[in-house]
This record gives sequence, C-alpha cells and structure tokens, in this order.
Amino acid sequence: MEEKLETMRAVVMTAPGAFTVQTVALPEPAEDEVLCKIQAVAICGSDPEIFSGKLAGQWPPAYPFIAGHEWAGEVVKVGSRVTGLQVGDRVAGEAHCGCGHCENCLKGSYNLCLNYGDAASGHRHYGFITPGAYAQYQVYKPQAVTKMPENLTFSEGSMNDTLGVSLHGVELVGIQPGSTVVVIGPGPIGLCAMRIAKAKGAARLIVVGRGARLKAAAQFGADITVDIQQEDPVQAVRRITQELGADTVLECSGAPGTLVQAIYMARRGGKVSLIGVAKDEVRESVPFKYIAYNEILITGSKANPNASKAALALMATRQVDVRDFITHHFPLERFPEALDTFVHRRDNAIKVVIHPNEMEENCK
Repeated sequence: MEEKLETMRAVVMTAPGAFTVQTVALPEPAEDEVLCKIQAVAICGSDPEIFSGKLAGQWPPAYPFIAGHEWAGEVVKVGSRVTGLQVGDRVAGEAHCGCGHCENCLKGSYNLCLNYGDAASGHRHYGFITPGAYAQYQVYKPQAVTKMPENLTFSEGSMNDTLGVSLHGVELVGIQPGSTVVVIGPGPIGLCAMRIAKAKGAARLIVVGRGARLKAAAQFGADITVDIQQEDPVQAVRRITQELGADTVLECSGAPGTLVQAIYMARRGGKVSLIGVAKDEVRESVPFKYIAYNEILITGSKANPNASKAALALMATRQVDVRDFITHHFPLERFPEALDTFVHRRDNAIKVVIHPNEMEENCK
C-alpha cells in the first residue's frame, strides 16, 4: 500500500452505550485476507441498538469494538494466499462470511453458517462480532467483498448491503410481472424492496407506513400509499385489490402486528416475505387455519447471501437507483452527529453515509 501507516482513526465502542472516535493500531491482513481503505460506510438500522449496549455480550461479544458493516472502499493490501483481488480494486462489502465448509455454507447459505461465532472455523460477521467498517481501514476475507462497477460511487457502493438484503427477501418469494405487491415499512429496506419489485415487473405497488417515510415512498415510486394513522392497513389493501388481496407482501418493518397484517393482506395462494428485523420480544399469534386453507407461503429472510453482484449491477444500470435514498454525508470525526441524525431522522434522513477518509467530490 502507498500509505506507510501504523495507526488509523476509528469509532471505538468502549462500553455499553459509550463510544469515542480515537486513534488505534492499523490492522494487518492475514495471508487469506485483504486490507481495505474504507471510503464510505452507511449507518444500518441495527447499529443504534448495537451502540446502545442492549445487545452487549452478543453484538458485540466484548469491548473495545469497532462496528459498521455497510461499506465500500479500495483494496490496499493483499494477503499471500488471496487470488482474484489486487491493490486498487474498488469493492463493496457485506457483513456475513461463512466458514465455507459446513452443510449450510456448502449449499450457499453462508448467512446461516452452522459455525456462527467460531472464528477458528473461518466464520466472520463483520461489524457484529468481528471488527467492522467505522474506521479508516479494515481487514476482510475475500468472500466478503465484491468488485464494484466503475460507474458507481463509494457512497452508492455502501448501499450494497441494504439493497442486497431487500433483493434476497424478494427473490425468496418472487415477483410475477403484472402482479400486485405490498411493502410494509418504507424505511431504507422497504424503499429498496419497492424499487426492486418495480424492476421485476410489479404492476401495482402499495406501500404501507406513516409520516415522512410514507411521503418519501410516494415520491420515490409507490403507486398507492396507505397511512396506518388514517386507516386500517388490511382493510385498505383489501379495498384497493377488490377484496382479492396482494400477490406478494414484503414485510420490511419488523414492527409488532405486521406479520398478521401481512397474512391477511395476501391473496389466496399469495406469498409473504419477512425481511424486516423484529425485536426478540415481538411475538404474534397467527391465523393457522387461514394460512393453511389459503395456501399462503410465509418465509423468513436473513441478510444478503449471494446478492452483492446482482445488487451492484442493478445500481450500476440504474434499474434500481439508490442515489436519492442517500440523504446525508458526514466525516468520521462527526460520527456522533451522524448517528443522532439517523436515529432521530433529522431533516428527513433516510440513509446516512460516513466517510472515514476523504469525502467524495459529489458529497462535499
């Protein structure tokens, strides 16, 4: 690497609920890793909970810790056993890297690695149990990075994880051209799912939510919006679909009550994908007979396995444009302000991107 550095700046979590921007040692890649210069890292909806300390002992497993997993940057050093990547490659990352040899990994479901948390096996979960991207540099397994198309900015590349999560959730249930699709929860994941559904041929897109995010959905391409503060969302979807229900329902909020709502929004033979991440305490009683008699398929969805190449291609070709979802940019030193902006949705924030090194020209 050109820079002869021994230290870097990073956002370091020092205890539950406590963090500071400080100087730390520059990580050295192992023979099967690459060192990347982080140029853009987006704040994820899971990050505030990690920083709060509510998941301490799990995410992160111990302190001090560097979080962050939605990133893009450049390869600046390559381990001796790494092939397919070289210094100067522009790459986007993802959080999950499976062990590569358990039954699930061999099937391609490395997001469900049976050796989760066992670093000796080769498993990594960057930004959660393995040091992440709120830093100027970080080391990664090659499996966790994907080369970016040249026309994408690093800020767009940091959306790879968000778009990939939505894409995986959509692909689990499929979108039929000409179909009616409901998206519950117009946050970043829901907005990406909305545009993916459009790109896959959905003829009618109904977005369910409230407030500024629902207004954003209308601005960003929703055909119909349903305000949960104004009407019952299930009744609204049934009315809009002449009581048939939707072909596909994409639950992207993880909010209490939305699982049952999604089931009742689906038509006979319809499909429900649970993309949003609910809190552990969320429990719902489901209409067992209704699901069975109407042959409603319900699937969980976790992370973005095998989705990065497609997600980056969709962004690069503008089939799914994410540029207008990125509302705020901050340098690393202003991370506390950036996190506050994201958490409290200041100035109608959607995606907030941190630049640990130099800011991109179009972000200044």
